[in-house]
Amino acid sequence: MRGIPDRRCQGTMTFRDALNGFMLDQQLAFSSLLHQDSICEVFDNHGARFGGVFHTAIVLWAFLSQVLRDGKEASCQSAVARISAFLAQAGRNIPVPNTGDYCKARAKLREAAIKALSHDVALRTESQADSKWKWRGLRTFLIDGFTFQMPDTIKNQKAYPQHTAQKPGIGFPIARVVGIVSLATGVVISAAIGRYKGKQTGELALFKQLFGHLKPGDVVVADRHYCSYWMICTLLKMEVQVCFRKHQARHTDFRKGMRLGAKDHIVLWPRSVKPEWMSKKDYDELPKELRLREIGYVIEEPGRKQQPFVIVTTMLGETDSDDASKEEIASLYGFRWNVELDIRSIKSNMNLGFLRCKSPEMIHREFWVTILAYNLIRSTIALAASKHDRLPRQLSFTATCQFVLTTWNQLSLPMSQQERLSYCEQLLRSIAHCEVGKRPGRFEPRVVKRRRDQYRLMSQPRNQLRMRLARGDNAFE
Repeated sequence: MRGIPDRRCQGTMTFRDALNGFMLDQQLAFSSLLHQDSICEVFDNHGARFGGVFHTAIVLWAFLSQVLRDGKEASCQSAVARISAFLAQAGRNIPVPNTGDYCKARAKLREAAIKALSHDVALRTESQADSKWKWRGLRTFLIDGFTFQMPDTIKNQKAYPQHTAQKPGIGFPIARVVGIVSLATGVVISAAIGRYKGKQTGELALFKQLFGHLKPGDVVVADRHYCSYWMICTLLKMEVQVCFRKHQARHTDFRKGMRLGAKDHIVLWPRSVKPEWMSKKDYDELPKELRLREIGYVIEEPGRKQQPFVIVTTMLGETDSDDASKEEIASLYGFRWNVELDIRSIKSNMNLGFLRCKSPEMIHREFWVTILAYNLIRSTIALAASKHDRLPRQLSFTATCQFVLTTWNQLSLPMSQQERLSYCEQLLRSIAHCEVGKRPGRFEPRVVKRRRDQYRLMSQPRNQLRMRLARGDNAFE
């Protein structure tokens, strides 16, 4: 294809081999999740296939191995060492132990191709989700945002400036992300990246970029930041149901409206004042009022927030498709906390809290390779859950990462189909037994006991501090 050398010229590594570490065997459940041909098609469509010692498949394999690890194992030098070990085991000549060629090859991986592959994995995983994994059998998505930092280089600062409260040279560039996460499987359907601050960089603006991934009949769950009049109007126009926590600026009076039960009523929301960013034409097209359902409840558990929660939903309980009870709506919003745990997994387990690349273009590649790795881990969890009658949310993300890393190199090497199938079956059985602990009533104070190193925070740019040290001035230490 397009003059790409065959497998023998590529150190025996193919795209299927590159992803075998995630136990995507054709003989297992979810066998249609990711075929060799579908991966090739994605990279061909974006002109992102290249040959040589560091060809597309082996570079993608090594890049995935970097984002799955941390510390020294996440370095480019470690990735080159893994490629050399793989080629040596495959009986091929190993490359020069220099990161330059590998880094140049990494830069050839098109961001659009990695993003498309990640999206493809997410959609295929979601499409094969068991109906019992879903809320009332509906596609339900959790929406939330987070930030990550990156190295303080001139290029990164220009694309993603640091926090305005920090002096130049002593902060880190910050990017904001908003993602759509599946409630059933935990995969990231898609995400939008923007600056931490500035015009059209807020969570609502970034979420608007993702509307194309929603379909009529979907359900969206989010916190009160998303509970705005125009957001609900837009989603209703798309026939997407919402379940938001009510914004604190809006008053609630359960004595008014059409009463459905205790602290459960249907009310009319009058159109809000036109926001500055909205045109008068778009504002005039909004309905003058919205008919919404409001539900109030309190979590009566030790250590939990005791103030009342007021949930706003477009599921009014008037038709068979939206006849959810008050308890079902409350439990649905309770599932929103899963997205906080998913973000924690992405930022902590996948090391997305602070990326390593020195330019915005490579930052984007690193981000999408991380999301691809996350989705592949989630697909492995879904595979284990489907084979052993579990819910994906019951299984440990951290434990699955550990099993994948333990078998990473072994599953990437050639072995018979029967050997691979038997090995994967054993691993999936082990993953299915790693359930998340059930600890009802558990609560912990948000403090740490172990002190960090007693270094002071940087108050001047590093080059200025070096000059002070050269003069014998270390008063800042």
